[in-house]
Amino acid sequence: MTDDVPPEIEKVLISEEEIRAKVAELAAQIDRDYAGREVLLVGVLKGAVMIMADLARALKTPVSMEFMAVSSYGSSTSSSGVVRILKDLDREVADKHVLVVEDIIDSGLTLSWLLRNISSRGPASVEVCALLRKPEAAKIELPVKYIGFDIPSEFVVGYGLDYVERYRDLPFVGLLKPEVYAG
Repeated sequence: MTDDVPPEIEKVLISEEEIRAKVAELAAQIDRDYAGREVLLVGVLKGAVMIMADLARALKTPVSMEFMAVSSYGSSTSSSGVVRILKDLDREVADKHVLVVEDIIDSGLTLSWLLRNISSRGPASVEVCALLRKPEAAKIELPVKYIGFDIPSEFVVGYGLDYVERYRDLPFVGLLKPEVYAG
């Protein structure tokens, strides 16, 4: 494992095995909660691609998938609070059970905006599944039903999370060395 860790990674915070086990646990919980209903997974690009693909494969519940891309970060390392839709949903969500899939919840501002946007479209229900949450960074209280891991408010990469479009493909979540992003 350590041979596969790039030198810019300070330490592995959550291993590939821990992620796999947590995704299976989340899928089992979602299967119980949505028994007999179809779920529309809405992934927030680009970070949610890894967790959404693994979650969709782990679920026994019938699912369909959609993607949205929103921007509030730019190339910065913290949310600006201003949200723009870069790619909207390709279909209606009215009367569907929507499960928004996120890689990480930081301040919560972008997700709060996204939940209001999706809720305004008349879904039967809207819930959130996030692999990671930084409770210390929260600026707003959000109803997140499915949470993988609470992590410290540090800069993490891997398993969909990036720094200037790098490191998304790592199979684990790791702490990026501060000198890499402190410029």
